Amino acid sequence: MNRKLRVLITGFGPFPGAPHNPTMPLVKRLVQLRRPAFDDVELTSHIFHVTYRTVDRELPELIARVRPHVLLMFGLASRTDYLRIESRARNAITTTFPDADRSVAIKGAIVPGAAAQIFGPHTAKLVRAARRTGIDARTSRDAGSYLCNYLSWRAIEAVNETAGPRFAQFVHVPPLPRDDTAQRKGTPRITLEELVDAGEAMLMELVRLARQDMHRDLTGGQPRREVS
Repeated sequence: MNRKLRVLITGFGPFPGAPHNPTMPLVKRLVQLRRPAFDDVELTSHIFHVTYRTVDRELPELIARVRPHVLLMFGLASRTDYLRIESRARNAITTTFPDADRSVAIKGAIVPGAAAQIFGPHTAKLVRAARRTGIDARTSRDAGSYLCNYLSWRAIEAVNETAGPRFAQFVHVPPLPRDDTAQRKGTPRITLEELVDAGEAMLMELVRLARQDMHRDLTGGQPRREVS
């Protein structure tokens, strides 16, 4: 039975304080990858406008239309100089920093009284996969309280739905050098090519895990959810 594996890769556009978001070119490059390992994989990309309203409207629409088995999300961590692979989404939302439409959340929790949500044990495997490319990749337990954390929360909720993705993962990337300033100062900066290499490694690992999960369903293992 031929079942194409579907992957949705997302990034964010500019937002206050970050007029250049490196996730936009990163997502574009990843979805254009042509590898034998991706011959039976359908890669779809999406860039979110940096607002809570956009995430709430477009994420369910994307999942319903694309029906991804894997959801790989990227966001910018403007004060971090390494790759941060998030292990959880916090039940927190900033009430001081506005989104790209200048809207500010009224409440400081996404779901009142709820505990943090975990992406899953695959996070550690993605850290190892990224590190094998030579990039400085680390696990993070704090995705902040802005749109990256909010999207992470909504994505984990989707995974827990019967028809949702099998795997979801959020990755924070550092700012890209826009000129040779960092090199002149002797401060190493991660380049777009290095991000693409690490992103490809994580993508391949997620594809491998999703294939294993689908194979268990087809061979009589305990199904995690309905496969379409």
